[in-house]
Amino acid sequence: MSIARLASRMAYSALRAEKRPLAVAGSKSFHTWTSLRQSSASPSTSGDNSSVFTSSNPPMAFPCIDKLESRTMSLDGGPEPSYDKVVTGYETFNYSSPFLLDHGGILPNFDIAYETWGKLNEKRDNAILIHTGLSGSSHAKSHIKNTKPGWWENFIGPGAYIDTNKFFVICTNVIGGCYGSTGPSSIDSADGERYATRFPILTVWDMVRAQFRLLDSLGIEKLHASVGASMGGMQSLAAAALYPDRVNRLISISACARSHPYSIALRHTQRQVLMADPNWNKGFYYKGVPPHIGMKLAREIATISYRSGPEWELRFGRKRAQENQSPALCPDFLIETYLDHQGERFCLQYDANSLLYVSKAMDMFDMSNSAVTKLRTQRTKNEPVLRRLTERQNSLDDHNEYKTFAEACRYETGNKSALEQHEETTPEASKTDGKKVLSTLATSDPVTQDLIEGMTRIKMPALVLGVQSDILFPVWQQKEIAECLRAAGNKNVTYYELDSMYGHDTFLIDGVSVGGAVKGHLELLDTSK
Repeated sequence: MSIARLASRMAYSALRAEKRPLAVAGSKSFHTWTSLRQSSASPSTSGDNSSVFTSSNPPMAFPCIDKLESRTMSLDGGPEPSYDKVVTGYETFNYSSPFLLDHGGILPNFDIAYETWGKLNEKRDNAILIHTGLSGSSHAKSHIKNTKPGWWENFIGPGAYIDTNKFFVICTNVIGGCYGSTGPSSIDSADGERYATRFPILTVWDMVRAQFRLLDSLGIEKLHASVGASMGGMQSLAAAALYPDRVNRLISISACARSHPYSIALRHTQRQVLMADPNWNKGFYYKGVPPHIGMKLAREIATISYRSGPEWELRFGRKRAQENQSPALCPDFLIETYLDHQGERFCLQYDANSLLYVSKAMDMFDMSNSAVTKLRTQRTKNEPVLRRLTERQNSLDDHNEYKTFAEACRYETGNKSALEQHEETTPEASKTDGKKVLSTLATSDPVTQDLIEGMTRIKMPALVLGVQSDILFPVWQQKEIAECLRAAGNKNVTYYELDSMYGHDTFLIDGVSVGGAVKGHLELLDTSK
């Protein structure tokens, strides 16, 4: 029975109980019914809920909100968030010396979680380093220590696109992450508490430098290839530019040479939604309720940019989850339930602060010569601080003095939260201010020329892959990478543009197209030896 019919019957019963005639338009009893409807439309302020006419319509149910509140209650004073327990079976590399970051922060030491597949050959020249996206773990492929399917499960293995019969494959969790590598959720040795937002701001370049410390420990002087998609593609480009003599081949999939306003805006929105969750508590939530609501909503925003409209049109259309039920404000259309599910899966799997730090590193990524030079100047300015700390560490007589040393790292870099740090002086206008960003390469444009100059060190064979339906890293950004590499003097650049409907996530899904191109590029060098 509809709500309107139910209300009418209730009114009818009330009038009949008083032995009054049924209402007709213009009659006294009609005005009585109208007044009953009007009076019931306003909530009672007397606190008396005994009247059946408390509202013209019953309140709507919000099971989606109830679920969030229920989770908050279950987490209040409960166990640690599940991101502490998501990954197992990785190895850990510990770098025990102070590590200088681009923006002046110093880590007293750091850990990198990594996993490997295949065998390193006698020449130690068959290693492939796979770089992850924003929230990726080192678990790209299943193995004995962790039999769960990896995020690139079908791409790696004996005879696969990345053939472990031929190559020694390494995948790491980036510093700043939360799957075994040092990040905001790690313990600060200075005080035994989690870093939280005392963790220093880091860059994609910092992530790559840390990875190459791992390669040093493994005795790998030169990589066969640096491979990555999304933020991993940024790392691949950075590795090739930082260590051109240590990278034999480069593969960048659905990435960019510099972050552009649209992707920055999307990640900014995610961070704002997350930080607006009261449980975020400026990053200090580890002893309480994690900001699971903010994380859920941030992931839903991100998912919109990961897939494509054409795919969702075919997959969901305008279908509703329950066609026979009345519309609701909670997830109702299938696309809404899909986004809700994606947010639910992610909200406790990944550390909220890691999302903030790593996504900010993506925003700041820029291979332009002016941007790279600025970072290099900052590092040069801060290197004396690093030397002082290293000398102090070397003079320690007792392991117990290490806590004092870690405190010294913080003293040298300041006590401000990373979120509170800002430039004390007004920065000079960027070379890109007021310049139009073009979707095709124009070498006469100062902005483009600046980017070309920043990529002159990348001379090794390069494969650049783009996806036509990708809205997060559009194909024009992939063309920009390829054309800038060519303009910078790279004579061996291959560019493929894939017609896939899966959007940015194509690199995770389309094994035939993406995997085939990757395999061809990796194994081409073998045939030329």
